[in-house]
Amino acid sequence: MAHSNIILVKCKNCGTMNRIPADKMHLKARCGKCKAPLVLDDFSGGVPVTVTDTNFEMEVLRSSVPVLMDCWAPWCGPCRMVSPIVEEIAREMAGSLKVGKLNVDENPVIATRFQIRSIPTLLIFNNGRLVDQIVGAMPKAQILQRLKPHIPYS
Repeated sequence: MAHSNIILVKCKNCGTMNRIPADKMHLKARCGKCKAPLVLDDFSGGVPVTVTDTNFEMEVLRSSVPVLMDCWAPWCGPCRMVSPIVEEIAREMAGSLKVGKLNVDENPVIATRFQIRSIPTLLIFNNGRLVDQIVGAMPKAQILQRLKPHIPYS
């Protein structure tokens, strides 16, 4: 049976990459190798999550997968140009990347913490650390090129 959207989930017990059909993410999945329960908390189903000053640590720093965080504002024209690209990346890389969106006007603590002075700014986190930063609107291919070193099995 072919599934149009397969999510890759790394087993926290043995490290095996498991393929989970996106439409089965609500079920209790187990690793195909060691049979340990798979942790599916970090998977948003290909939709960007809203990141705030309050949930930043949980959604970004504690994520078991790399995170691409789009720092934006509703009045920003270039942000509106990048937003569909970010949403497309979220759909295409669901399971191996979490995508978050942080409205810098509504979340000044995180915006200040990472010295966001120009938007859009895309921050790439891996294992709770900021590993790259992209400032300004950029084509999808360039964003993917910057993401590639931080995404396992991409």
